[in-house]
Amino acid sequence: MSNVLNDVLIANADYVAGFDKGGLPMLPGRRFAILTCMDARLDPAKYAGLSEGDAHVIRNAGGRASDDAIRSLVISYKLLGTREWFVIHHTDCGMETFTDDIMRDLLASSLKTASIDENGWHDCCEGPGSGEAKYIDWLTIKNQAQSVLEDVVRIKSHPLVPSDIPVYGYIYDVKSGALIEVPEATAAGK
Repeated sequence: MSNVLNDVLIANADYVAGFDKGGLPMLPGRRFAILTCMDARLDPAKYAGLSEGDAHVIRNAGGRASDDAIRSLVISYKLLGTREWFVIHHTDCGMETFTDDIMRDLLASSLKTASIDENGWHDCCEGPGSGEAKYIDWLTIKNQAQSVLEDVVRIKSHPLVPSDIPVYGYIYDVKSGALIEVPEATAAGK
């Protein structure tokens, strides 16, 4: 057993020993959802003041409004009653460090973990790789405020999203913990 697996199972056993959340309803108590990045430095429960059962938190690389993220938001509203949504990207995001072409080239040469240095991304090893990466839009980020605006606009203009759901746009500052509004995104999300 790996150390990580063992640590997770021990932590879960401790959690189970004091578990008292079995009666929480399926519906999010505060009736909102957050779309944010999977970055391990972000703790939406802390930066948004959440407790278990308060809100839906949807995470992916970059916190982007992908088809799957929109699918989750629509389910969150249609079946589980959320009435407000937040798009929250963050500073110092790994999605700003590469382009679609860089990702496609890296995966074409090797499926092993790549590394980055002052000269950019590099594969550590030779093949096997795969050309399948060319079929994926990696939703990389050139400018955080612009990507928040794009995602809010994409969500608001989606035909499955009701017009009366406000979508707010923010950037989480990984150095201070502050949520910084992207006013253009919030205006577009009204």
